Amino acid sequence: MKRMHVVGARPNFPKLAPVHRAARDIGLEQVILHTGQHYDETLSEGFFAELEIPAPALNLEVGSGTHAVQTARVMERIEPVVQKERPDWIVVYGDVNSTLAAALVAAKVRVPVAHVEAGLRSHDRSMPEEINRIVTDRLADLLLTPSRDADAALRAEGEPENEIVFVGNVMIDTLLHALPTARRTGFRERIRANGSRVIVTLHRPSNVDDPGRLVAIMGALREIAEERPVLFPAHPRTASRLAGARIDAGQVRMLSPVSYLEMVNLLEGAHAVITDSGGVQEETTVLGVPCFTVRENTERPITISQGTNQLVPDPARLPELIQSVRQRQPPPAPEGWDGRAGERVVHALLEHSLGAHAT
Repeated sequence: MKRMHVVGARPNFPKLAPVHRAARDIGLEQVILHTGQHYDETLSEGFFAELEIPAPALNLEVGSGTHAVQTARVMERIEPVVQKERPDWIVVYGDVNSTLAAALVAAKVRVPVAHVEAGLRSHDRSMPEEINRIVTDRLADLLLTPSRDADAALRAEGEPENEIVFVGNVMIDTLLHALPTARRTGFRERIRANGSRVIVTLHRPSNVDDPGRLVAIMGALREIAEERPVLFPAHPRTASRLAGARIDAGQVRMLSPVSYLEMVNLLEGAHAVITDSGGVQEETTVLGVPCFTVRENTERPITISQGTNQLVPDPARLPELIQSVRQRQPPPAPEGWDGRAGERVVHALLEHSLGAHAT
């Protein structure tokens, strides 16, 4: 049986890695298809080596565009590939446009779809990712959830019980697998990032495309940087917006984009993290690092109820919140965030394949 993994952007690859590794270890045939939704120069051979996965065998090179254009291009280009490859499962990850497009095509050509990270909801339909999540879950034949609240969300939406399988968090598999190697990079020591550091990651349009919002966030970061080191590895798009608006970074230490292992090394043991990234909310939960998410909502509420995360819609509150951080015993990791989620994904795919053939 052949599995086709469809990925579209850099954050998808750490989700793919443990699933690919678990399938490889038991000799399953699989192929990685990268839609090229985001061109990212960090998607080099080194990046795939860090994650211990092969570079994608197929690349659709769809490039950037509006949500509609991008989704349409992926659909147009992936259909003949799926018809040629005829995989037994198409496995999609997260909530990018490529995930939705692949699910739509697979449903139309009658190839089963498994959605890794199913059931996450922000309940904010102004976010394109929320639309992608909802529609993908409606189309998917197998809903592989990272947390029990995701199971509950799918049941409330009427999804059949036999399609919902709790597997845990694949992102945490990758984090735990990478930690020893990340420590050996010595990245923190090379850039002299001490334990009192605050790490910042921002990329969402709601934060970086609104000049007034970006000015307010950077003002808060400058204030924090007067008291302790603030390191900001800037996404190229974010760096472009900062330069375009001529926003002064003050004592905030701006860094070029860092590798996955370097970011893990920065996050571990940080004083706090300021972010708008879903993945970072999860990683800090397991690392026990206080996380302040500059958003109105999150599709990962378990990081608040069982983790270290706090929503901060108003960036003016950030200096006060960072100042109030006190190191304490980290909470236990949520159920299934144990480094074995990839194995459970592969087991679920095998079990449901056998069930389908039996009927």
